[in-house]
Amino acid sequence: MSANQRALRESVKRLIVDRGLPPGALLPTELELMRELEVGRNPLREAMKALEAQGIVDIRHGYGTYVGGVSLSGLEAGLAFRGALSVRGDLTDIRELLEVREVLEAGLTSRVLAAGDAVELDVLESAVRTMEERAHNGEFAPEADWLFHETLYRPLGNDLVLELLRVFWRVFRSLDDDLPRGEGETPAVIAGWHRDILEALRRRDEPALHAAVEAHFRGIRARVSGSAARFG
Repeated sequence: MSANQRALRESVKRLIVDRGLPPGALLPTELELMRELEVGRNPLREAMKALEAQGIVDIRHGYGTYVGGVSLSGLEAGLAFRGALSVRGDLTDIRELLEVREVLEAGLTSRVLAAGDAVELDVLESAVRTMEERAHNGEFAPEADWLFHETLYRPLGNDLVLELLRVFWRVFRSLDDDLPRGEGETPAVIAGWHRDILEALRRRDEPALHAAVEAHFRGIRARVSGSAARFG
């Protein structure tokens, strides 16, 4: 990427920020941008396509160009690729990603407790029961697993945290079949991790909640170090 193209992309982003344009807002027309940024049509179109790939703008042909939602899909794709390479290597990248996820989730446990009645215990119970019922048949329940984590942290009101957790969870799920397994990894064990978290939360027992979350991640760490556990 040339210095001119890099500067042009930064100019478009600065224009969006300086004007306080929120996601979904309509940007000036191509001609208006060309005049304001003092740039030709082709370099501007190249810059806008690159910004669209990053989720910064949303080009709707025949309607105009809008400020994008800036999703984390690019981050997810990059982490999944690094993880896939790591599976065939020494698992370092996967362990590092797991550490980031653990720091984030473990650091939020006190805030989850403080959320009180905003945490939907009935939804958490339903998710755990689904995991337990599927476990009786020797089956994993990934959809219930994510529902549990999503329900646990949604009351915190931080959409970025939730989106990051979703990215981490989906990356791990994408690698699940390629990681080593052991005799101790069973659906019942994973359901038990989540049951312990729920019961500690129900009792509003902060030490027990921290211990349950730690046990959950200790099991996952065992999986990526080649021992017997499974992503949860």
